[in-house]
Amino acid sequence: MTESLQTPGTNRTRTGRSVAKLAAVTLGALIVAGGIALALARPRADRRWVPQHAVMAHAEVRGSTVQLHRLRNFSYTAEEQFTPGYDDRTYDLDKLETVWFIVTPFSRHWRGPAHTFVSFGFADSQYVAISVEARREPGETYGGVTGLFKQFELIYVIGDERDLIGSRAEFGDYDVYLYPIRTSRERMRAMFVEMLERSNALATKPEFYNTLTNNCTSNVVDHVNHIVPHAVPQGLKTILPGYADEVAYSLGLIDNSLSLDEARRRYQVNAQAHRFASDPEFSRRIRASVAANQ
Repeated sequence: MTESLQTPGTNRTRTGRSVAKLAAVTLGALIVAGGIALALARPRADRRWVPQHAVMAHAEVRGSTVQLHRLRNFSYTAEEQFTPGYDDRTYDLDKLETVWFIVTPFSRHWRGPAHTFVSFGFADSQYVAISVEARREPGETYGGVTGLFKQFELIYVIGDERDLIGSRAEFGDYDVYLYPIRTSRERMRAMFVEMLERSNALATKPEFYNTLTNNCTSNVVDHVNHIVPHAVPQGLKTILPGYADEVAYSLGLIDNSLSLDEARRRYQVNAQAHRFASDPEFSRRIRASVAANQ
């Protein structure tokens, strides 16, 4: 009888190599398929959205008059418990006199991950906040990594400050900083109108959110740089939004007669937001309390 020259160990080795090769081929195929699916993905505006993102505001600008339709004005009892509400409001651009930069770090241990947005103040005590966000579908949770892969569309949430600031300060367990920005009324007006126009455009030409290139802070920076070219340099501290106030401070957009730590202490509004959460004059009250601390 002729004996086989192969040993059991040799058979196991070949089998192991075959399994490894098959796994590598399968993984490669999945990566290619995923890459193709990602490349072919197209943003949509007609998905089923979470309630916070279900309705997009619409702006009509006629001369110095802005009519905002479906401005978000939710009432909260917890971070994810609210009564939806929307308003139609009219603003006089000739009365636009302030712009504010809001920074909300996600962690007290590392400022990097954060949400930033802006708010515009008018002489008649009206304020309107504009927050660029990842538009989510039911069951989706925002994540910085998933936000890199066309997981979310982009939305400009336009709302009342008691909604956009108050909900975060009172229920989100976040530090909320409300900085007055130094700039001219002409530039405030240009930025406000440009942000409204971009919000309108997203309703018919949706875009994907991207954690690095099309997010809350990158859009604010793009608007500023469009109005004043190269005003805000791109860099790691604009990619990590929690440091965006440091960038604004270094450029003199935030009062830098104080140290940065002093400015952060002065313009943190959590306590005021808690105190005046149900006050009809929420926006004026939280600013009056900040001014009293100066």
